[in-house]
Amino acid sequence: MEFSIPNVRHLADDENASSFSNKLRAKRFRLFEAWAASMPRPLRILDVGGTNDFWEKRNWAGRSDVKIFSLNMVAEKQRYENIEPLTGDATNLSQFADGSFDIAFSNSVIEHLFTYESQRLMAKEIQRVGKNFWVQTPNFWFPMEPHFQIPGWQWMPLEIRIAIIRRTKCGWRGPCPDAIAARRLVEEVRLLSRSALQAIFPGAKLIPERFCGLVKSWTAVGGSLRNSCNSASRSAEII
Repeated sequence: MEFSIPNVRHLADDENASSFSNKLRAKRFRLFEAWAASMPRPLRILDVGGTNDFWEKRNWAGRSDVKIFSLNMVAEKQRYENIEPLTGDATNLSQFADGSFDIAFSNSVIEHLFTYESQRLMAKEIQRVGKNFWVQTPNFWFPMEPHFQIPGWQWMPLEIRIAIIRRTKCGWRGPCPDAIAARRLVEEVRLLSRSALQAIFPGAKLIPERFCGLVKSWTAVGGSLRNSCNSASRSAEII
């Protein structure tokens, strides 16, 4: 049995280049490219939670003017000379000195850290190691939850969500009969509102991504080029 809406899962399929989700991601990335265009090369980027596939789809894999360090709990196999997989913890980047990267980048990762304290620590580290930062995350107040793909999922009481996923498939997750494992699946995803994101990125510009007039996601942008994101913000408003 599936509790979520099957058509939504098709629209959100990251493996499908023509899916709605990938089209929105491509639009967001064009804003990132415009923002980063004036930065001197070679460009050093730390991608917290990044993958080879992400940069490959954006045509940044194999570039000689960009060096990308993709950091995960388990490092991927290296496929490109300019993308170096690393092992690390998003909440503790102590292996890197302050300002080690031109850009600290993260796409739809900070919402997977279980607690607000872990999200705060990741934000603190992102701002420390990056001269500039670009951090995107889904909006808590957008009605369709993107991971479980159930309208209003994030607003339901925790115990109800756990009971549902123990019995049915929700988006890409479940069913998960084991109570402990089901709780972990649900608690892993903690969406951020605008005010919560602004609180952990206090100097950032927040760029909205809109769908049908509602903010689907936020991107926190900051650093030495914070003010150069104004044109990107205006472009994102019409999505």
